[in-house]
Amino acid sequence: MSTYQWLVFFLIVQVIHGLGTWKLYEKAGRKKWEAFVPVYNAIVLMKIIGRPTLWTLLLFVPIINLIMFPVVWVETLRSFGRKSTADTWLGIFTFGLYIYYINYTQDVTYIADRSLVASTKTGDTISSILFAVVVATLVHTYVMQPFTIPTSSLEKSLLIGDFLFVSKFHYGARTPMTTIGAPMVHDTLPIIKTKSYLSWPQLPYFRFPGFEKIEKNDIVVFNWPADTVYKFFDTSGRSIIKPIDKKSNYVKRCQGTPGDNLEIKNGVVHINGKELILPERAKPQHAYYMTYDANVPIDFDYILKEVGATDGAGFINQTTRDTIFIKALTNEGAAALKQISGIKSVTKVINKNVEANIFSRNPNWNSDNMGPIYIPEAGKTITLTKENLSQYKRLITVYEKHDLKIVGDDIYIDDQKVTTYTFAQNYYWMMGDNRNNSEDSRYWGFVPEDHVVGKPVFIWMSWDTNGSGLNKIRWDRMFTTVSGEGQPQSYLKYFLGLVVLYVLGDYFWKRRKNAKA
Repeated sequence: MSTYQWLVFFLIVQVIHGLGTWKLYEKAGRKKWEAFVPVYNAIVLMKIIGRPTLWTLLLFVPIINLIMFPVVWVETLRSFGRKSTADTWLGIFTFGLYIYYINYTQDVTYIADRSLVASTKTGDTISSILFAVVVATLVHTYVMQPFTIPTSSLEKSLLIGDFLFVSKFHYGARTPMTTIGAPMVHDTLPIIKTKSYLSWPQLPYFRFPGFEKIEKNDIVVFNWPADTVYKFFDTSGRSIIKPIDKKSNYVKRCQGTPGDNLEIKNGVVHINGKELILPERAKPQHAYYMTYDANVPIDFDYILKEVGATDGAGFINQTTRDTIFIKALTNEGAAALKQISGIKSVTKVINKNVEANIFSRNPNWNSDNMGPIYIPEAGKTITLTKENLSQYKRLITVYEKHDLKIVGDDIYIDDQKVTTYTFAQNYYWMMGDNRNNSEDSRYWGFVPEDHVVGKPVFIWMSWDTNGSGLNKIRWDRMFTTVSGEGQPQSYLKYFLGLVVLYVLGDYFWKRRKNAKA
């Protein structure tokens, strides 16, 4: 829905509310016109039902308002003496329209000083649960979201089994675009594995101001732009077009920011003609060929583990067995291998072949050699040609929602012949450090700014499954920061120390208090 359509819808809701409650407003000592004034009517209603004015704000927060509306309907009914179980369920299952019946047909009395404390243990429990869900949803949406690393695309920096906290406020919290969905879950309900949301209606994109911008080498969580996965656990190959904020969450390292010219040469990223220097914590990995002297006994399993090879290795030819293909190895690991007696050569694998699924389908590009590519910046205009259209067609049609067609040698956008295009939002180029095992911008292109979720800041838990099914905790990774200078350092001992001090302090404080009593 457009902004205009949402405004019309909002005004219609205000009229519906006013028509269904104006008599109740009068019986509560208010003016009937107050039931029709947008926002103000909600502030007045909170006073009528004896609830904090803050609740008014929660009524306009997507997802949370789905919880608040039924609560307000029930509270309104109870403020006029309708507190039976039947009244409660009628208020909820008629989506509040039961209040119309009370408003026009029942002679009710306003209870100004009614008790706001639940009269039953069940009611108290439900109130506590609703409050907890509202607070948790606010934190999850606007402050911090838990996230799990499922793949090895950022291996060495982030490992499979790392549990992260992702900050929403660093880059600015994005308000939900999907208005109807289950709180604190993404696109799939747990256990029953069904879709957790309705695709309509959708709110326009909006992001609160952040206190920093995405910089090159930042690790970023974002919604996968190319995502059409029907269900996360489904293997049928079916697809579905998802709302932006319900697309699968990905985590990669930003390699190109708006306005950059990016080029990949033999697997190395160059920005504006210069090699992009990665931070110390980043450990890019590449595939390698390793040859060795068959007459020298070598314990390959032990050696590959010692040099930190991930994703496995295998012989190129099972007959000759003279060359091993290592799927993922750092430059430091490769250098260490070269020093081992019996190993003749360690050579980085550079892709020279054409890849059909590469970004923009350029026949001269592949995952190790591509570009130059201009990373679009909001408000900047480029010359649009048939040659570069393949790079920007998806941006124009899918992300910025224009109609595009080619007639002969001419390009038409929204039925207007054009030779230039001005971008409406910023875009980013995201890649994994595990370069031969990462589905990233090299394959599906730019990440729009409206797809950015947040910045990983903290690893609070890390499980190592090591493929054997026996999980063990990586103690050295617990309570470590994701970014920063130098190598990661665990703050677990400091956290445990604070917990011990708190427990001891609380114990002695209570003991001293009891002694005085």
